[in-house]
Amino acid sequence: MSKWIIIGIIVVIVLIILWVIGTYNKLVVLRNRVKDQWAQIDVQLKRRFDLIPNLVETVKGYTKHESETLENVIKARNTFLSATTPEGEMEANGELTKAISKLFALTESYPDLKANTNFLELQTELQQTEEKIASARQFYNDTVLTYNNKVEMVPSNIVASMFKFERKAFFEANETERENVQVKF
Repeated sequence: MSKWIIIGIIVVIVLIILWVIGTYNKLVVLRNRVKDQWAQIDVQLKRRFDLIPNLVETVKGYTKHESETLENVIKARNTFLSATTPEGEMEANGELTKAISKLFALTESYPDLKANTNFLELQTELQQTEEKIASARQFYNDTVLTYNNKVEMVPSNIVASMFKFERKAFFEANETERENVQVKF
Protein backbone atom coordinates (compact mmCIF):
# COMPACT_ATOMS: atom_id res chain seq x y z
CA MET A 1 0.00 0.00 0.00
CA SER A 2 1.15 3.41 -0.76
CA LYS A 3 1.96 5.90 1.92
CA TRP A 4 -0.79 8.27 0.62
CA ILE A 5 -3.51 5.63 0.87
CA ILE A 6 -2.58 4.92 4.49
CA ILE A 7 -2.57 8.65 5.27
CA GLY A 8 -5.95 9.01 3.50
CA ILE A 9 -7.45 6.15 5.55
CA ILE A 10 -6.10 7.65 8.78
CA VAL A 11 -7.57 11.06 7.87
CA VAL A 12 -10.97 9.50 7.12
CA ILE A 13 -10.90 7.58 10.42
CA VAL A 14 -9.95 10.71 12.35
CA LEU A 15 -12.74 12.67 10.65
CA ILE A 16 -15.27 9.96 11.51
CA ILE A 17 -14.10 9.90 15.13
CA LEU A 18 -14.33 13.71 15.33
CA TRP A 19 -17.83 13.61 13.82
CA VAL A 20 -18.95 10.94 16.35
CA ILE A 21 -17.55 12.99 19.23
CA GLY A 22 -19.19 16.19 17.95
CA THR A 23 -22.54 14.47 17.42
CA TYR A 24 -22.38 12.79 20.83
CA ASN A 25 -21.64 16.10 22.52
CA LYS A 26 -24.52 17.80 20.68
CA LEU A 27 -26.90 15.03 21.80
CA VAL A 28 -25.74 15.44 25.40
CA VAL A 29 -26.30 19.20 25.23
CA LEU A 30 -29.79 18.71 23.80
CA ARG A 31 -30.70 16.04 26.37
CA ASN A 32 -29.57 18.37 29.15
CA ARG A 33 -31.65 21.22 27.68
CA VAL A 34 -34.70 18.94 27.74
CA LYS A 35 -34.03 18.18 31.41
CA ASP A 36 -33.54 21.88 32.14
CA GLN A 37 -36.78 22.84 30.40
CA TRP A 38 -38.65 20.12 32.31
CA ALA A 39 -37.22 21.54 35.55
CA GLN A 40 -38.59 24.98 34.56
CA ILE A 41 -42.06 23.48 34.12
CA ASP A 42 -41.67 21.60 37.38
CA VAL A 43 -40.90 24.83 39.27
CA GLN A 44 -44.12 26.42 38.01
CA LEU A 45 -46.19 23.29 38.65
CA LYS A 46 -44.92 23.19 42.22
CA ARG A 47 -45.70 26.88 42.64
CA ARG A 48 -49.25 26.23 41.51
CA PHE A 49 -49.36 23.16 43.72
CA ASP A 50 -48.43 25.29 46.75
CA LEU A 51 -51.09 27.92 45.98
CA ILE A 52 -53.96 25.43 45.82
CA PRO A 53 -54.44 24.76 49.58
CA ASN A 54 -54.76 28.51 50.26
CA LEU A 55 -57.26 28.85 47.44
CA VAL A 56 -59.30 25.87 48.64
CA GLU A 57 -59.39 27.17 52.21
CA THR A 58 -60.56 30.59 51.02
CA VAL A 59 -63.33 29.05 48.92
CA LYS A 60 -64.43 26.65 51.69
CA GLY A 61 -65.70 29.48 53.85
CA TYR A 62 -68.11 30.60 51.14
CA THR A 63 -69.17 27.33 49.56
CA LYS A 64 -70.13 24.96 52.36
CA HIS A 65 -72.25 22.66 50.16
CA GLU A 66 -69.81 22.49 47.22
CA SER A 67 -67.52 19.95 48.86
CA GLU A 68 -67.29 17.67 45.81
CA THR A 69 -65.56 20.32 43.73
CA LEU A 70 -63.15 21.12 46.55
CA GLU A 71 -62.45 17.42 47.13
CA ASN A 72 -61.69 16.98 43.42
CA VAL A 73 -59.16 19.81 43.56
CA ILE A 74 -57.46 18.26 46.60
CA LYS A 75 -57.55 14.78 45.03
CA ALA A 76 -55.99 16.10 41.81
CA ARG A 77 -53.33 17.91 43.82
CA ASN A 78 -52.48 14.72 45.71
CA THR A 79 -52.31 12.76 42.46
CA PHE A 80 -49.80 15.29 41.18
CA LEU A 81 -47.78 14.93 44.38
CA SER A 82 -47.57 11.15 43.99
CA ALA A 83 -46.44 11.29 40.34
CA THR A 84 -42.89 10.01 39.99
CA THR A 85 -42.14 10.62 36.31
CA PRO A 86 -42.51 13.60 33.97
CA GLU A 87 -45.19 11.64 32.11
CA GLY A 88 -47.08 11.02 35.37
CA GLU A 89 -46.82 14.69 36.26
CA MET A 90 -48.11 15.63 32.81
CA GLU A 91 -51.16 13.42 33.26
CA ALA A 92 -51.81 14.62 36.82
CA ASN A 93 -51.40 18.20 35.62
CA GLY A 94 -54.35 17.70 33.27
CA GLU A 95 -56.60 16.55 36.09
CA LEU A 96 -55.45 19.42 38.28
CA THR A 97 -56.08 21.98 35.54
CA LYS A 98 -59.61 20.67 35.03
CA ALA A 99 -60.36 20.72 38.77
CA ILE A 100 -59.07 24.28 39.14
CA SER A 101 -61.14 25.40 36.15
CA LYS A 102 -64.26 23.94 37.78
CA LEU A 103 -63.36 25.70 41.01
CA PHE A 104 -63.10 29.07 39.27
CA ALA A 105 -66.34 28.45 37.39
CA LEU A 106 -68.01 27.60 40.69
CA THR A 107 -67.04 30.95 42.18
CA GLU A 108 -69.25 32.75 39.67
CA SER A 109 -72.21 31.72 41.86
CA TYR A 110 -70.75 33.36 44.96
CA PRO A 111 -70.53 37.16 44.65
CA ASP A 112 -69.05 37.55 48.15
CA LEU A 113 -66.25 35.17 47.25
CA LYS A 114 -65.58 36.99 44.00
CA ALA A 115 -65.20 40.20 46.02
CA ASN A 116 -62.88 38.67 48.64
CA THR A 117 -59.44 40.29 48.21
CA ASN A 118 -57.57 37.22 49.45
CA PHE A 119 -59.35 35.06 46.90
CA LEU A 120 -58.76 37.59 44.13
CA GLU A 121 -55.04 37.75 44.93
CA LEU A 122 -54.77 33.96 44.97
CA GLN A 123 -56.72 33.73 41.73
CA THR A 124 -54.44 36.30 40.07
CA GLU A 125 -51.32 34.48 41.28
CA LEU A 126 -52.67 31.18 40.03
CA GLN A 127 -53.55 32.66 36.65
CA GLN A 128 -50.08 34.16 36.33
CA THR A 129 -48.60 30.79 37.23
CA GLU A 130 -50.77 29.11 34.59
CA GLU A 131 -49.41 31.54 32.00
CA LYS A 132 -45.85 30.74 33.08
CA ILE A 133 -46.62 27.02 32.85
CA ALA A 134 -47.97 27.47 29.32
CA SER A 135 -44.86 29.38 28.31
CA ALA A 136 -42.56 26.80 29.91
CA ARG A 137 -44.46 24.00 28.14
CA GLN A 138 -43.87 25.69 24.81
CA PHE A 139 -40.12 26.02 25.45
CA TYR A 140 -39.99 22.42 26.68
CA ASN A 141 -41.76 21.11 23.58
CA ASP A 142 -39.51 23.17 21.29
CA THR A 143 -36.46 21.71 23.02
CA VAL A 144 -37.85 18.17 22.84
CA LEU A 145 -38.52 18.65 19.13
CA THR A 146 -34.92 19.67 18.48
CA TYR A 147 -33.61 16.77 20.57
CA ASN A 148 -35.94 14.18 19.00
CA ASN A 149 -35.01 15.39 15.51
CA LYS A 150 -31.34 14.91 16.30
CA VAL A 151 -32.00 11.44 17.77
CA GLU A 152 -34.02 10.31 14.76
CA MET A 153 -32.38 11.97 11.75
CA VAL A 154 -29.63 10.40 9.68
CA PRO A 155 -26.70 10.37 10.33
CA SER A 156 -26.91 11.48 13.98
CA ASN A 157 -29.36 8.66 14.69
CA ILE A 158 -26.44 6.23 14.31
CA VAL A 159 -24.56 7.87 17.18
CA ALA A 160 -27.80 8.22 19.17
CA SER A 161 -28.54 4.51 18.90
CA MET A 162 -24.92 3.57 19.70
CA PHE A 163 -25.05 5.55 22.95
CA LYS A 164 -28.71 4.78 23.77
CA PHE A 165 -30.18 8.28 23.43
CA GLU A 166 -33.95 7.86 23.45
CA ARG A 167 -36.83 10.05 22.31
CA LYS A 168 -38.44 12.29 24.91
CA ALA A 169 -42.16 12.81 25.35
CA PHE A 170 -43.83 16.10 24.49
CA PHE A 171 -45.91 17.87 27.11
CA GLU A 172 -49.31 17.46 25.50
CA ALA A 173 -52.80 18.27 26.66
CA ASN A 174 -54.57 15.09 27.64
CA GLU A 175 -58.20 14.33 26.93
CA THR A 176 -59.29 15.85 30.25
CA GLU A 177 -57.71 19.20 29.41
CA ARG A 178 -59.36 19.25 25.98
CA GLU A 179 -62.86 18.92 27.42
CA ASN A 180 -65.04 21.92 28.17
CA VAL A 181 -65.43 22.52 31.86
CA GLN A 182 -69.00 21.95 33.00
CA VAL A 183 -70.18 23.08 36.37
CA LYS A 184 -73.50 21.78 37.66
CA PHE A 185 -75.37 23.10 40.66
